[in-house]
Amino acid sequence: MKLSRRSFLQISGAAAVLSGTSLTGCSSKASPPNVLFISVDDLNDWIGALKGHPQARTPNIDKLMNSGTNFTSAHCSAPVCSASRNSLLTGLKPSTTGWYTNAKFQETADELLGDTPTLPEHFKNNGYKTMAGGKVFHMGTSDYRHDKQWHETLPYYEITNQYLLDRGYGYARFGGKDHKYYPFPKDGGQIVQGLGADTPGKSLCWGALDRKDIPHNGVMPDEYIANWAVEQLSKEYQQPFFLAAGFIRPHVPFTAPKEYFDLFPLDDIIMPDIIEDEMSDIPRYGKAMALGIIPGGDHNAVTKLGPTFWKELIRANLACIAFVDAQVGKVLDALEQSRHKDNTLVILWSDHGQNFGEHKNWRKQSLWEESTHVPLVIKLPKQVQGQKCHQVVSLLDIYPTLTQLCQLPDVPSNEGLSLNTLINNPEHNRSQPAITTWGYKNHSVRDEHWRYIQYRDGSEELYNHQNDAHEHYNLAKNTKYNAIKEKLKLWLPKENKLPSHMSEWDEDFLEQRLNKWQQENGIPDWLS
Repeated sequence: MKLSRRSFLQISGAAAVLSGTSLTGCSSKASPPNVLFISVDDLNDWIGALKGHPQARTPNIDKLMNSGTNFTSAHCSAPVCSASRNSLLTGLKPSTTGWYTNAKFQETADELLGDTPTLPEHFKNNGYKTMAGGKVFHMGTSDYRHDKQWHETLPYYEITNQYLLDRGYGYARFGGKDHKYYPFPKDGGQIVQGLGADTPGKSLCWGALDRKDIPHNGVMPDEYIANWAVEQLSKEYQQPFFLAAGFIRPHVPFTAPKEYFDLFPLDDIIMPDIIEDEMSDIPRYGKAMALGIIPGGDHNAVTKLGPTFWKELIRANLACIAFVDAQVGKVLDALEQSRHKDNTLVILWSDHGQNFGEHKNWRKQSLWEESTHVPLVIKLPKQVQGQKCHQVVSLLDIYPTLTQLCQLPDVPSNEGLSLNTLINNPEHNRSQPAITTWGYKNHSVRDEHWRYIQYRDGSEELYNHQNDAHEHYNLAKNTKYNAIKEKLKLWLPKENKLPSHMSEWDEDFLEQRLNKWQQENGIPDWLS
């Protein structure tokens, strides 16, 4: 196969990084490394090494971040599971594909992608043994092209106990077969108890679980996935491997074994930084994003269901993060004890963040910092000394980065930038912001100092992260910052493909919320 000059330079650079030499000093090509590809669902920056919450207990992820390159300002392409993962795994922006939400894309995938390989497909096509367990794509190890991507996959375990199946609540609509988010609390959770079992959005609940209330003989889904990944790392392979382990917590419902809740006494929980009139300067599209799923609004329900429910949910998220950190630790320890430890590249990422009442939002699905900011760390084989990169980067950059580091041919359709230069020199000024898209023609532009948001009706938000890290004060209407806005607008996508299920524009979920407000009593008081 004849390589382009660009491909040759990428491969040479990757070999230099892997061998620990400078780019200019590289004289030989290193062997392609194995890849341990760890994803964690809905994990925001509540990690010790990222300081997103002062009470976070994540010793295993911290250790990885302190021995690899910790990208402290990484952001997702879309703040929802499916759209984010599809973007990362195809190397394409949501505005390019029209994949904006959690809709099912199996029907359009091959037509849209054509010959473009997904990330695991590219590794499989180039001599890697590819294996996956857990939530890698939204629905599991694949949403499409399963056989083209993986040699081996781990099926989700089956739940046969009818009592546990009946407690599926929010996920019972999948016919009891989508077990990855189980279990719910045995009483259904706080939304069910307070508002009724038919209430939408009931997954916003928590439960400290006894082992008898956990399916599969007391083994949580993430423990099942971790055990499988540990087993794969104990084996010997005749070719380099790409091993993906997709962990599910801290995705709702916030349930985990009781011992992890015991780490966080409720009275000691530190609340997020909130100001009283936080929504007063937010455009109506931002308010519609914050509304949530529960009738009357998520934040309205949280504040009415009890004086401590807000704090309970924060505690539960901390517990679920501590739990999933322990599972990540099992896998990392297994790698260290394996024959693969000196020739395996480790990457850990999350698909998007999660809000806990900031901007009165209780999901992700917004264009604010809490929804877009994610952990991202890459540790090269034999790397011991860690480093921090504070440059703004995107999850879209993962595909071209791994392609380069593993000496694979480049994929011309990739819309991200390789992080290789930043791995070599974390202080390098790459001068490109991260773009996050939520719904058709709604975008955020995040650079080192600013976040600019433009909604599809042209309304705007602008935040100065040098003195407003929590994005409390929208500066968009201040003419003093017009030049800043114009500079950031240059990065907005030039193409905005219609949502994949539309042949012409029709209202989406945001328009439906806005129309309902217009037809009824206007924007709820708590969002005004």
